[in-house]
Amino acid sequence: MIISHIVLKNWRNFRSVDVDLRERIFLVGPNASGKSNFLDSLRFLRDLAKPGGGLQKAITDRGGVSKIRCLSARRDPKVEISISLSEDSTREPTWKYEIGITQQTRGYRQPVLSYERVWKDNRKVVDRPNNDDKKDELRLTQTFLEQVNANADFREIVKFLESILYLHLIPQLVRHPEAFGTPGLSEDPFGRTFLERVAKTPERTRKSRLTKIEDALRSALPQLKNLTDTKDEMGVPHLEAVYEHWRPGAGKQREDQFSDGTLRLIGLFWSLLETDSLLLLEEPELSLNSGIVSKLPSLIYRLQRSKKRQIILSTHSADLLSDKGIGGEEVLLMTPTSEGTQVEAASSIQDIKLLLEGGLSIADAALSRTVPATVDQLALFK
Repeated sequence: MIISHIVLKNWRNFRSVDVDLRERIFLVGPNASGKSNFLDSLRFLRDLAKPGGGLQKAITDRGGVSKIRCLSARRDPKVEISISLSEDSTREPTWKYEIGITQQTRGYRQPVLSYERVWKDNRKVVDRPNNDDKKDELRLTQTFLEQVNANADFREIVKFLESILYLHLIPQLVRHPEAFGTPGLSEDPFGRTFLERVAKTPERTRKSRLTKIEDALRSALPQLKNLTDTKDEMGVPHLEAVYEHWRPGAGKQREDQFSDGTLRLIGLFWSLLETDSLLLLEEPELSLNSGIVSKLPSLIYRLQRSKKRQIILSTHSADLLSDKGIGGEEVLLMTPTSEGTQVEAASSIQDIKLLLEGGLSIADAALSRTVPATVDQLALFK
């Protein structure tokens, strides 16, 4: 399944968002426009559904209701998220999930549900607050998503949400995880336990993925071969590869000697091969050569089509968006305003649509709209 439609109200940068989503979505906009916050709305739903998560923890981890509520919301206290789930972008939704969140006006000021609703095939299967909620308002501090005894009728949504994967791999964390003493996050989006994740994968699957990754890396790094996993004498997992060298057999290296770009590519390829769940990517172009970046959209397309998965990524890269295979309906353009960030499909903007029809790429047709009007003043900085 994919998320075929999303509605956000008063979520962080966004006072109101109402857009369709495709199997592949590119989030484009200036700095601080809300690309990461858009991705976080989906991570938030994942945190509601995953084991050990739930409404209270998901909001506490984000600093409380006041931190997720849009500053432009004014008098409306509710934060609202709605998603529709479909088999693909051409089909009508099978499921729809809606949640509204506010805060107790007195007492402990806990986050509470103003509503929680679920539809299947246009038939409402959950509508809260129900009679039991009205008798015991404490029930509204928890969603049905997080309660096994309450979500039996829509567990398919729960399984979908808790499987969402987010990646923003930081090479320094992969190389030196021991230098960062805090426990890893349960989802580990930044790669601190990435090597452990690789090592825990069943051997046959692990070897197959590393072989495929090596084949892909050889296109970008012709001197690399024999990518494999290993463990040192203390049992700590490592990645290892041979770099062809003028001295025979002298080019074996581990991940602490890999470049940032190599580690980010390995993490990206592994995540693309790992599951068929929704994958959220934060600026996958970082540390990569422009020639490699320009090939990422077609690579992602080939891998996602074979797995029938959805991928949503944020980017600033003109090289990545220069791929003419990217359609205007796959690009969400974010424009900051005094009333919060507006989000529109690039294909819905007439000027961009005409430029795309004329043969230009998204980079040529839309990126100029993401440049701040006052950016030239940066040159005056002293």
